[in-house]
Amino acid sequence: MVACSGTAPTTTESSRPVRELPTPTTAASVVTSKPVPPPDPREAALSATVLELLQQDHLLHKRIDDDVSRAAFATYLDRLDSLKLFLLKSDRNVLAKHADKIDDELRAGSLDLAHEGAKIFAARVDVVDKVVAAILAAPMNHSDEEWIETDPKKIEPVATEDELRERWRQRLELEVLERVGQMETKLEAEAKRKAEKAKVSAKDKSGDKATAKDKLSAKHTGAMGSAAENPRVASSTGDKDADKDDRDDESSALPLAEIPPTPEAREAKARADLAKTYAGRFARLRKPEPLDAAADLINSVTSTLDPHTTYLPPADKANFDIALSGSLEGIGASLRERDHYIEIVELVPGGAAWRQGGLSPGDLIVGVQAEGKEPVDVIDMRIDDVVKMIRGPKGTVVRLRVQKPGAHEDTIAITRDVIVVEEAYARGAVLTRKGQKPFGYIHLPSFYGGSNSNARMASADIRRLLKELKAQKVAGVVLDIRSNGGGLLGDAVKLTGEFIDHGPVVQVRDSSGKREILSDEAKGTEFDGPMVVLVDRFSASASEILAGALQDYHRAIIVGTGPTHGKGTVQTLADLDRISGSKEELGSLKLTIEQFFLPSGSSTQLHGVTPDVLLPDPAGYIDAGETKLEHAIAWSKIDAAPHDDWAATWRPAVLAERSAARVAKNPILSKIATATQILKTRRDDTRVPLAEPAWETRRKELRDALEAASPDLKHAPPAFTVKTIEDPAAAVIAPGPGGKQDDRPARWRDALATDPWVAETVSILADMAK
Repeated sequence: MVACSGTAPTTTESSRPVRELPTPTTAASVVTSKPVPPPDPREAALSATVLELLQQDHLLHKRIDDDVSRAAFATYLDRLDSLKLFLLKSDRNVLAKHADKIDDELRAGSLDLAHEGAKIFAARVDVVDKVVAAILAAPMNHSDEEWIETDPKKIEPVATEDELRERWRQRLELEVLERVGQMETKLEAEAKRKAEKAKVSAKDKSGDKATAKDKLSAKHTGAMGSAAENPRVASSTGDKDADKDDRDDESSALPLAEIPPTPEAREAKARADLAKTYAGRFARLRKPEPLDAAADLINSVTSTLDPHTTYLPPADKANFDIALSGSLEGIGASLRERDHYIEIVELVPGGAAWRQGGLSPGDLIVGVQAEGKEPVDVIDMRIDDVVKMIRGPKGTVVRLRVQKPGAHEDTIAITRDVIVVEEAYARGAVLTRKGQKPFGYIHLPSFYGGSNSNARMASADIRRLLKELKAQKVAGVVLDIRSNGGGLLGDAVKLTGEFIDHGPVVQVRDSSGKREILSDEAKGTEFDGPMVVLVDRFSASASEILAGALQDYHRAIIVGTGPTHGKGTVQTLADLDRISGSKEELGSLKLTIEQFFLPSGSSTQLHGVTPDVLLPDPAGYIDAGETKLEHAIAWSKIDAAPHDDWAATWRPAVLAERSAARVAKNPILSKIATATQILKTRRDDTRVPLAEPAWETRRKELRDALEAASPDLKHAPPAFTVKTIEDPAAAVIAPGPGGKQDDRPARWRDALATDPWVAETVSILADMAK
């Protein structure tokens, strides 16, 4: 299987007294509460097989030697303690004796650094667990004038346990301030909602009819959500209904009814909630899997060759397959770790749990019993392990013991089934504006597919959608591949062939310099009208092949918020069990074996594909892209592959000029550009005050600036009507418990109708179709 997918100043000293840490002074002298797993018998075969593949089959053909070891050691320390919240300098010095021996350890099949590092880290987890519990047990002083540096790259590892405690004390104080701030934001939003409601009610009683706008404001006006929570849209959002539990993330999942009435009680609740959260995290850190230590070290080595060569233990390999195929067998529920438990976040409409009706979002899983096996207590168990027990073959039964709100427990038996993740597949729609011809729209989230004959393929689904759009006589098509991280290389070639007559799509060069041209051999197109490909900085790999080839042929106009990700390499998934002949599960190695180049000869590596028409970037404050990744493979160029250009009637420069004029007058897109700049400035300001008045002032300044700059996309009027194209392969989803309907299609339509980037893209298509 071949895949091409992406996936400060020093802090001031506090004047408060420093409490003593537990007595141990070196990690080596700490006895952990639970010993880490011993070296796994599979490690010798795993090391030998991975080492051979890296040296012989990787694109760079690089020997794993002392230089690679030293680079890998730095990465290993970062993987072990990236935020510098556990290891002392002395701990790192103890491990440093392995710095140039990692290559030797791999050859010997004895991963000493991995296991010594795991022991030292486990010892520090025990120390930090006690420190965190002690700090959160007492009220905090939020009046001292001090600052915390939040960028771990700008701070050094601590030297003493006193310094370690001080670093945690500052971190926890910041987290308490943030949680209390979120509670107060909810209270402010609720007070504002009630005031607006009372205002509308007073107008009604006085005989002055409230306008629709007034009523909408009363229902939806609220505090602005953080634009950073959604990198695609930096916008203000309305508060949810007062009686609805907001479970979008761990820190904002508190219902209004549970927010204490006084500042002191809110601070106490924030500390108590954090204490539970950290206790659960530390408990899970104490339960590593047998291959976790080896995986950390091996992946430190693979990352020195390039960012996309990765060792996948058996559980990660299963998740990789699901991402490519869009389906799995299980109960159909989204889970997450929450304090000491695994929480049900969402039920997949139409899935086994949805149909059965016993589970609900917010339920906490405390036990799992697979068919024919004894029940297993899963409190403090890692989510990967719980998922592994819950998944299973279609038709088998799994029993979940769950804690319901109110603390009572139920045992629910669910018959597993095939779950299709519909959001993983292409969707289509016809977009119509008054006075204009209709345009087609296709969203492709990834280049999915599988090895079996029944697997859905992205290219086949797009071909079906194009036929339907042609039947509806659309004047042009938008292909939206924003946030499409790639997938199957062969499918990207097939899909490109739907839009060009014939010819080379991508050139592939391996480590020996041998060049292969992958072409569309079938003459003719499925769609030959005006076309726009919509991209962003998260469009990667196979997405860049498609966009770059269509740009080289002058077949489509590329519209986007900036250059695409810049991943111009090809990976293969090597089955380590098969290669090594091992009878034990070793997992797989995602290995970079080739670099690809566009028909023009230019690689998409590092530089990506630059759009013909640029739009404001809502994620411009996020450091993303291949250039931001360590050890990324260099850009290069080869000879062009001859091809016939498309006889385009449009001129990219003219389209870009017209678009820029519209964007300058578009209040939504103009505000997005301003909001992005505000967030970019705040991103670089990593020194945060811990004195409550200064922290609150800083928070309010950001909120006010974003509130003024960010458009309310949630309540923006539709830019066009959306008529979706039915998917004949989609399952008919019966109502869930209590008659609950699957509202995902409606939410998708509503979001599409108000998407300002799609709206401007349709305007560009209209210019092309003139």
